[in-house]
Amino acid sequence: MTGRLVEGVDALMNKMNVGSEGTRAECGPTVAAKTHPEAKMHAVSWMGKKNMQVKEVPRPMVTDPADVLLRVTNTAICGSDLHLYLHGMPGLKSGDVLGHEFMGVVEEVGESVTKLKRGERVLVAFDIACGQCFFCNHGYQSSCDHTNPSKVQEVMYGQAAGGFFGYSHLTGGYQGGQAEYVRVPYGDINCLKVPEGLSDHEALFLTDILPTAWHACEMGEVHEGDVVAIWGAGPVGILTAHCAQHRGARRVIMIDSVQDRLDFVKAKLPGVETLNFKDKETVSAIQEMTANEPGRGPDVVIEAAGFHYSKSWLHAIEQTLQLETDTADMLNEMITAVRKGGRISIVGVYIGFVNHLNIGAFMEKQLTMRGGQTPCQRYWPTLLPKVQAGELKPSLVITHVLPLEQAPKGYQIFNDKKDGCIKVVLQPAPTEAVAMAPASS
Repeated sequence: MTGRLVEGVDALMNKMNVGSEGTRAECGPTVAAKTHPEAKMHAVSWMGKKNMQVKEVPRPMVTDPADVLLRVTNTAICGSDLHLYLHGMPGLKSGDVLGHEFMGVVEEVGESVTKLKRGERVLVAFDIACGQCFFCNHGYQSSCDHTNPSKVQEVMYGQAAGGFFGYSHLTGGYQGGQAEYVRVPYGDINCLKVPEGLSDHEALFLTDILPTAWHACEMGEVHEGDVVAIWGAGPVGILTAHCAQHRGARRVIMIDSVQDRLDFVKAKLPGVETLNFKDKETVSAIQEMTANEPGRGPDVVIEAAGFHYSKSWLHAIEQTLQLETDTADMLNEMITAVRKGGRISIVGVYIGFVNHLNIGAFMEKQLTMRGGQTPCQRYWPTLLPKVQAGELKPSLVITHVLPLEQAPKGYQIFNDKKDGCIKVVLQPAPTEAVAMAPASS
């Protein structure tokens, strides 16, 4: 979303008082944490479009009996945080603390927490699950029915998705983890103990982007012998390629316009083929690359970029004029490029409506399309052993490690794709768990 449309949704949310203290259901958590009357902390705060500041704010406290208070040791800037940085997502308020990829040490637990104790090292899912509702019980924790009080999402989507950390009041208004401390609702459900011998950086991305990459492959049913094409060579796209190779894909093709990123992929993941769409038109190039495949196209296509990135003048103009919120450019390329009977998987963030979707080709080619926010908790039992065994190495995407105070710089170079930036990790303070020293400024 851009401009007046974001402002319009923001006005609606303010009118409906979305994001105020309260719960969506009787068994849902309190959204706004209690704060310590004296203790302060540093936190990365959204102050407006492209305006991130590290502010001193009140330290959160255990608020509900199922809460955990975490002292953060490592946190990261996610590609989806850039939608907030650019104010493409409605529901942001000046001073909101961002961040949904974080881990640390348990500082305090609520009286009903039974699986965790003070001093234990844990990572936290970006999606906030209650562990009790219909959706949580069926493995759709990111669609938890009790953690997101947003009435606007119910109007927009028919049903609200689950609550997420640090991702606007459209997803609950919970304080994020780009901070020295964070309060975690339903700690027993949303925290995962980090085994001894696993460094923070090896474990950190189990909070979001590794499960998201695996989720992309699950929705695309990637299996041995598949040809997989991935749109977007950011952290999620790169780890999706990593997961696809691990699952036995015979060929993996990465598509992007930033040559440094494509070179990074080839260096980190030998065997991955790359396509720079600045040099060649995407669909014709993929058709040429897969002309000798039995289906004359990829078996699976995966979107790992999101709604911001229009490639055509038509969609750029329509987004600017508020005639659509998201762009169908990449979706149409995927529909056209994939083989008949192929599978389409969408993990890049989309939040509204697109024009000119090639629904005819989708139907006539007998395609399957799936998308969704990742239920991290569902994949932890599968992925943690693979990380421990070194079969999956999510830390391969880290290019920058900065102290928390340099978060504004981290956002800028990540968004601008400068300085070879692929993934930024922020460290509130050095701890024994830290595996890499902060980069110099």
